[in-house]
Amino acid sequence: MCTACSCGSAEGATTSVAIAEGDARTYSVSGMTCGHCVSSVSGEIGKVAGVTGVSVDLAAGAVTVNGAGYSDEEIRAAVEEAGYELVGSPA
Repeated sequence: MCTACSCGSAEGATTSVAIAEGDARTYSVSGMTCGHCVSSVSGEIGKVAGVTGVSVDLAAGAVTVNGAGYSDEEIRAAVEEAGYELVGSPA
């Protein structure tokens, strides 16, 4: 069950938003458990200026962000706005 929204959605979702262009950074995000979590995180990150693509791997707890001109702090704020936590530094 999704701990953020209690939707009961199944685990294992992966999603991508937009066409990936520019540099890629991968972040670890804790607390994601379902497709709704993936949608929330990718939607908030997709709003950050300079982001051209977002790919979320729920099983790995990883979010890959493509684009240019965005900061790690902007990504952290977007993840927190979605109700989750960025863990560590980007890879």
